[in-house]
Amino acid sequence: MDTLRIGFMGAGFIAGIHAEVLARDPRVSVHAVIDPDLQRVTTFALNTGAAVVPSLDDLLGEVDALYICTPNALHADVAIHALDAGVSVFSEKPMATSIDDARAVLDASQRARGVYQAGFNRRFAGVYRELKHRLVSGDVVLSSALLKMNRGELRRPAWTGDPLVSGGFLYETPIHMLDLTRYLFGEPVEVVCRARSTVYDQLDDFSMLFTFESGASAVFATSAHATWLFPFERVEVYGEHAAIVTEEMERITFSTGDQQAALTLDFAQQPRDERWGYIEADGRFVDAICGVGEPAVSAAEAFATTQLVERCYAAAREADAASPSA
Repeated sequence: MDTLRIGFMGAGFIAGIHAEVLARDPRVSVHAVIDPDLQRVTTFALNTGAAVVPSLDDLLGEVDALYICTPNALHADVAIHALDAGVSVFSEKPMATSIDDARAVLDASQRARGVYQAGFNRRFAGVYRELKHRLVSGDVVLSSALLKMNRGELRRPAWTGDPLVSGGFLYETPIHMLDLTRYLFGEPVEVVCRARSTVYDQLDDFSMLFTFESGASAVFATSAHATWLFPFERVEVYGEHAAIVTEEMERITFSTGDQQAALTLDFAQQPRDERWGYIEADGRFVDAICGVGEPAVSAAEAFATTQLVERCYAAAREADAASPSA
C-alpha cells in the first residue's frame, strides 16, 4: 500500500498533537500544511517535514486526507470543499457552528468517496472507555449523573471569546461533554437549560438537565470563566448503591456497594496522547481510509451532537423568554 499523504489546515496546538501521533504511524506521512501565521506554519513544517503550500486548493491537490485544525467557524466550508475534492477529512470539533452548516457537511460526507471523522477524542480516553464498559456491562445501571466541564477563560486563543468565530461557548470545550452525554447515556428525550452572560459578551454560564427514555437524568454545569482548577472536567454516575467518578482523563473510581472498598484506576502515568484518546482516534481514522472499519466518530454522530448543542441553546432562549424579568 502506498503511504497516505496527510495535509493540515491549521498549524496550532491541536495540529501539533495529531502530527506527533501520525508521525509514529508507518502508513502515513505528514505531507503539507497551510496556515496564515508564518511563524506557526514554519515551526510546524520544521517539526514534521511538511511542505508549506499557499492555498487550500493547492493543499487538496497534494494529499489523500486532511486534518482541519482551524477556528470553529471555518470547519464546515473546508470539510465540504475537501470531501467534494475526494479527500478524506478529520475535522476537529465542532463539525460546524450551525445546524444548516452541519447538515451540509453530513450531505457532503454521504456523497463523498473519502471518509469523514470528527475529533471527539474523549470517547477513546481510558477513563471514559472504562465508564462506558461499566454501563454497557450492567455493573452500574444509570439512575442519574452529574457532569461538569469548566474553562478557565475565553482569552487564549483570542478567537474563543468571539461567538462569531467559535459558534458560542457550548461549541468550545463543553461540546466534548455534550458528545459524551450522548455516547454514555443515549439521546436525551428532554432538555432543560438555564444560561446567563456573566463575564463575557455571550452566554457563558450554563446549567442543563437531560432526561432519557429510561427515566434517568443527567445534570451538566459548565462555566467559561471558572479557572483551570483541577479537575476542570468531572463525571459522576449514580446507580443502586453504586457510583462511578472520573477526574479529567487522570482517574476513575468505582464504588459498587455501600460497605465495599472503592476501586481506582489511575491513567495519569500514560503519555498524554494515549491518556486523552488521540492515539486511538487518529489510528481509527487511518484504518477507515484504508478500508478497515468505519470512522470512529461518523458524520452522523457529529451531526447529532451539533443538534444537541442547538437544543441546549434553544432551551436557554425559551427559558429566558418565559422568565418574569424577560
